[in-house]
Amino acid sequence: MKIGIGLPNQVRNVRATVIPEWARRSEEAGFSTLGSVGRIAYPGVMDTVALAAAAGATSRIGLISNVLLGPVWPPALLAKEVASIDAVSGGRFTLGIGLGGRPDDFVVDGLGPRGTGKRLDQDLEVYRSLWRGEIPPGCDNPVVPEGSREVPLLFGGMVQASYDRVARAGQGHIGGSVPPAMVGPAFEAVRVAWKDAGREGDPYLVAIAYYAFADVEAGRAGVRDYYTTAGADVADFLASGVSGGADAVRATVQAFADIGADELVFNPTSDDIDEVARLADAVL
Repeated sequence: MKIGIGLPNQVRNVRATVIPEWARRSEEAGFSTLGSVGRIAYPGVMDTVALAAAAGATSRIGLISNVLLGPVWPPALLAKEVASIDAVSGGRFTLGIGLGGRPDDFVVDGLGPRGTGKRLDQDLEVYRSLWRGEIPPGCDNPVVPEGSREVPLLFGGMVQASYDRVARAGQGHIGGSVPPAMVGPAFEAVRVAWKDAGREGDPYLVAIAYYAFADVEAGRAGVRDYYTTAGADVADFLASGVSGGADAVRATVQAFADIGADELVFNPTSDDIDEVARLADAVL
């Protein structure tokens, strides 16, 4: 199982200047992937911006959005953003995408929080059309450079429609920020949907987990704050799942390996740059 690390782009009031150095140190440490968290209505750095900064600061490490909220974006704009990140990184980007569940993230007029599944399916056709170099309606030119590729897609969401979307249109699935015992059934449902769709090989299964070393309680408070809009019970539950310290982090690695994850991305709960080395010392 590969081990990746998230960027601290959605830590509350993140010091944005940390992000390029965080990316450089993560690559030097040997992590497989740099991830980003996607949300608009929170005082962080936009995931596309964080990933672009990480792309410019590195040359080898993979990049993944885990997950970007697709339906909050106009599809042509997002397709160009994604293709641009992939291009400047030299083809290192994987688009992890989901629907979004917080109404305040839907800030674009006409793109509200209803009908997001149907809209995402329609948007996927737009993304791929533009990545192939087709000219969109109302434009005189393609919107991406010649030679752009169709960016690999992973889908989040722990419902059957998401699993079916993986089997129909993706390369794999990104589990939710919940314990391995809850992610395991989702992974198995994705495998079943993949097989039922007649896909060859296996879906790529990515797990995510929060971690903290220097100040575990502050890390849990940060996760609780991030999920407050989901309700106190949900926020407390997710905060309790933060892997605090080396032993807990290693136990999390083993638990996700046991359910067959192909990759585990540890998302930080702080923008303390030394958290990169602390995680690397524990798991690499």
